[in-house]
Amino acid sequence: MSFTVAIVGRPNVGKSTLFNRLVGKKLALVDDTPGVTRDRRPGDARLMGLTFTIIDTAGLEEADEESLQGRMRAQTEAAIDEADLSLFVVDAKNGLTPVDTALAEMLRRRGKPVVLVANKSEARGSDSGFYDAYTLGLGEPTPISAEHGQGMIDLRDAIVAAIGKDRAYAKEDVAVTDVDIPPSENEADGEDEEPIYDDTKPLRVAIVGRPNAGKSTLINRFLGEDRLLTGPEAGITRDSISVEWDWRGRTIKMFDTAGMRRKARVTEKLEKLSVADALRAIRFAETVVIVFDATIPFEKQDLQIVDLVLREGRAAVLAFNKWDMIEDRQAVLADLREKTDRLLPQARGIRAVPISGQTGWGLDKLMQSIIDTDRVWNKRISTARLNRWLETQQIQHPPPAVSGRRIKLKYMTQVKARPPAFMISCTRSDALPESYTRYLINGLRADFDMPSVPIRIHFRSAENPFESKKKRT
Repeated sequence: MSFTVAIVGRPNVGKSTLFNRLVGKKLALVDDTPGVTRDRRPGDARLMGLTFTIIDTAGLEEADEESLQGRMRAQTEAAIDEADLSLFVVDAKNGLTPVDTALAEMLRRRGKPVVLVANKSEARGSDSGFYDAYTLGLGEPTPISAEHGQGMIDLRDAIVAAIGKDRAYAKEDVAVTDVDIPPSENEADGEDEEPIYDDTKPLRVAIVGRPNAGKSTLINRFLGEDRLLTGPEAGITRDSISVEWDWRGRTIKMFDTAGMRRKARVTEKLEKLSVADALRAIRFAETVVIVFDATIPFEKQDLQIVDLVLREGRAAVLAFNKWDMIEDRQAVLADLREKTDRLLPQARGIRAVPISGQTGWGLDKLMQSIIDTDRVWNKRISTARLNRWLETQQIQHPPPAVSGRRIKLKYMTQVKARPPAFMISCTRSDALPESYTRYLINGLRADFDMPSVPIRIHFRSAENPFESKKKRT
């Protein structure tokens, strides 16, 4: 059985840097600004033969419970209660503060194992801060440099001593599962059967939107607990936090992201890092839920976020949040449907669901829309069906003529899914107008029931075997 470790300490002592070091990648945002981390973030850590779950936490400060800092403190205390062991990080370079002393007392009251970590011990003048750490009464401090990776062997030994050797090196039983073989890029001709959709894999869902649209509140309602920090302040979430839960037997991995403002308004370095982290979450997700504030929907930034998600090739679902604040719901719903069709023509048929993250109204319908959209995003159509369809489309609406010769679409196949992409072999592919491509895409959406996902069509000119031969004189 593995164990869980929480990294705790006051702001700006290097907790997130240590977290990134232990998980082996830059998951947590790191900046000189104190208080970058606000939610608790789990990760899979590896340290010199040890494997365990690590939790990055917000810097602990004395604050009123109702304030933002107070709510951040509550998140950190929840991580300490969840963990089997705490790494209490102090700053050896700048020395101890009264906050460190108060945190040491709080950890002692918890009665759980604690490893005292003196970070930044490589800095000149850090000796005094290192020796001052003995006064906290938590045993011998472990000197490390999270930034440079120094002292990691000593840290491992301290963790093993605190948690126990048997617990530290215990192996979990690993179930043998079938090997995941991705579908081939091309399907055989003549078969009308489509591959069975695999609903056993975890579904990665990113929740994006403008600041204060209610993204974190929505995820907390799904989880049934205050897992993510929320409040009336805009921009509380700074980096992408992933949480897992089950919905009707399907594992869902949701990513909460920072609110995305217009690029011209993003000036601070920290906010740029937050937006970049949100963009990474979109690229690694399978389905993206764009959360709109139903009281002020279809702001320019809302439309740009939808366009960004579709250009990235993700499956998209719109969630009109704060529906509990709408009075004339029937009229507002009709207005939202009209604006969705008019303002988002590139997302024809996109699923849009009114919800309330505060009360939980509409969340089952939203989850079903997410599952249905992901199913379409993974859809594959046999070559035989596509070519019969292509022949019908050309009869109903023939391609245009160029220089007196009509363009002929000869052959069509699906080259990939996620999102669905097709290749059409034709004559004069460079002369085919964009309007005819839109005609084919709209036809695919309607005839093969493929709403709300990006569809790509690539055209390839048929090779002329005599083109390279020179005429004889």
